[in-house]
Amino acid sequence: MPARSARSETGLAHRNGDGATTSSSRQTSPSTDLLDDWILGFTGPRREAEEIKEEVGRFLRDELKLQLSETKTVITHGRSQAARFLGYEIVILDNDDKHDRRGRRSINGQIGLKVPADVVHAKCRPYLHHGRPARIAGRMVDSDFSIVAQYQAEFCGIAEYYQLAFNRHRFRRLKYAMEMSLTKTPAQKHRTTVPKVYRRYRAVLQTDQGPRKGLRVTVKRGDGRPPLATVWGGISLKRRIRVARLDDQPRKVWNGDRTELLQRLLADVCEPCGSRTDVEVHHIGHLKDLNVKGRPKRSAWARTMAARRRKTLVVCRRCHQDIHAGRPTGSDSRRTAPESRVR
Repeated sequence: MPARSARSETGLAHRNGDGATTSSSRQTSPSTDLLDDWILGFTGPRREAEEIKEEVGRFLRDELKLQLSETKTVITHGRSQAARFLGYEIVILDNDDKHDRRGRRSINGQIGLKVPADVVHAKCRPYLHHGRPARIAGRMVDSDFSIVAQYQAEFCGIAEYYQLAFNRHRFRRLKYAMEMSLTKTPAQKHRTTVPKVYRRYRAVLQTDQGPRKGLRVTVKRGDGRPPLATVWGGISLKRRIRVARLDDQPRKVWNGDRTELLQRLLADVCEPCGSRTDVEVHHIGHLKDLNVKGRPKRSAWARTMAARRRKTLVVCRRCHQDIHAGRPTGSDSRRTAPESRVR
């Protein structure tokens, strides 16, 4: 939590379908803490929920010297209102028409996660112009390979973050907007039409859910090496319950200077050490991360990225692991190798 603010999104006060409150005994589920956002589920009358809110505020004020924001700390009825938390809407499910195999009502009283409607609209907005999908002029300087890779990375990051939502299918609208923007961008770049872009790059993608229609861009390489390939599509919008990691801010696939990234990938050489084995791309979020006050002298890979003013660096797997582990890479590793103890 920050030093001066503690923010609570919601507390859920749950009532039975007939309007009567449940037992007054306090039954709370474990709270989830992430920075300054937290949520507390509660089954009982609203009066007790307000008492819990007062106790939490008093504890934060007296013990932690933090102030609970009254405007952001709200009590929400789970059946009639949705609680917002970490981008999701949290509701109490209530539908008498949903039955299990034995004919019994199966979802009433369970917790459900939803994709908010305003999130779908906000995610679509960058790809629209006057309400219709449009090209993105800033990406027309990129290669077709990088254009497709960037759109795919952005859609994948958004869709995967909301994979716990039971209405994840709402992102079909986003997929349509992004796909039309994706095809219009290279069409404008090459002075051609959208149907011709589809005919050039359309492909059938093999996924875990079976074959799916999509787009594939391949770049041939010499010396018998397999071609570079990137795709658009093949991401299922079916709800998934078991999730390892959620990230709604995926790394963007930037080219650097026009098609420089593609050219460096085609070279298939690790830039720090010159290896041609298991070549990958290292990304950073911001160039300012390379020059942080108080940090020791920058390594060779950081100096290279700073000098080029590029957020990407082509590296082999070994150098990539060394970068993330904070170890020297390439020529730096040879300079800093321990001297032999034999004299």
